[in-house]
Amino acid sequence: MSLAWLILQFVIVLGLLIFLHELGHFLASKTLGIPIVEFGFGYPPRMVKLFTWKGTDVTLNWIPFGGFVRAKGESDTDVEGGMAAAPAWKRLIIMFSGPLMNFVVGILILIIMYVSLGTPASNQVLITEIAASSPAETAGLHSGDIILEVNDTPLESIEHTQVLIQEHLEEEIALFVLRGEENLIIHVTPRETPPEGQGAMGVTLSYPLKPMPFFNAVGYAFKTAYFQGREFILLPINLVKGATSPEDARIVGLKGIFDIYEQAGQMDADTNIALAQQLPIFRLSVVAMISIAFGLTNLLPIPMLDGGQILFLMPELLFKRPIPQKYVNVVNTFFFMLLILLMVYITVQDFVNPIFKP
Repeated sequence: MSLAWLILQFVIVLGLLIFLHELGHFLASKTLGIPIVEFGFGYPPRMVKLFTWKGTDVTLNWIPFGGFVRAKGESDTDVEGGMAAAPAWKRLIIMFSGPLMNFVVGILILIIMYVSLGTPASNQVLITEIAASSPAETAGLHSGDIILEVNDTPLESIEHTQVLIQEHLEEEIALFVLRGEENLIIHVTPRETPPEGQGAMGVTLSYPLKPMPFFNAVGYAFKTAYFQGREFILLPINLVKGATSPEDARIVGLKGIFDIYEQAGQMDADTNIALAQQLPIFRLSVVAMISIAFGLTNLLPIPMLDGGQILFLMPELLFKRPIPQKYVNVVNTFFFMLLILLMVYITVQDFVNPIFKP
């Protein structure tokens, strides 16, 4: 896979995750009757307005670290029908809807991944290799054939298959075989004294994979998301305890995330794992991880992130006393600059001390 194509893939994937996050905010705002003035990719200053849709300007901005939705009156309580003037419960739903969209997307990708990985069909046996000049080759068996029965006896496992074959050494047996869409009966005579390293028929066996049942995949997906969330929440505690090293807990930026994605692409290219459905499993797992991590990170109680905006809503929700908007604006502006500086620092570290050494 060329580097240019991998970079393009990464840009599209990251852009799509950002788009979906902001789409969560956008849909929640529209549903709750709050107009959206601008839907931006990246952070200002604005590069270009792409188009206008139902009163919303869709823009491309110069700082490529995320995206934003700018609602009508989001910083001014005097704007009737605007975000700041909306009830606190509406703003809470809107703030949470972006991370929620990331969680949903991550879980959906995990479901696709687990369905693709599949589960072994233990009542079938797959021939993965055939030795030269072996009884299997002589009989016309092919790599990829699936054995369903031996002498009209349905199979229960690989071990059961081997027992049935061992019971008929130097005797012709009938194998009921599935080859693609075709059912075949192939006669083979297993040998009693095979060459060293070979079996009676001269084949290597494994289990074929069938797509995982959907609800099983859903269960695995939620478990995976839960474990990622738990590790994220417990990370500070594990650092203090020494259970996690600072190197393993390192924050990565765009370059670091791309390095992980590139490594996953290489693993997809090199893997010999048999799948029920051929999909880039390692890249899918990374994209799911990024989406869930994006949602979790945005819920951190840091101003400029969704979690910080939710934190500002707590006094209003609990005590009916909102924090004055002018203070919220000052804190948001300060943390916006701080966040940009932090992202620049992290990105520089990704180049100076890359996750995967060249």
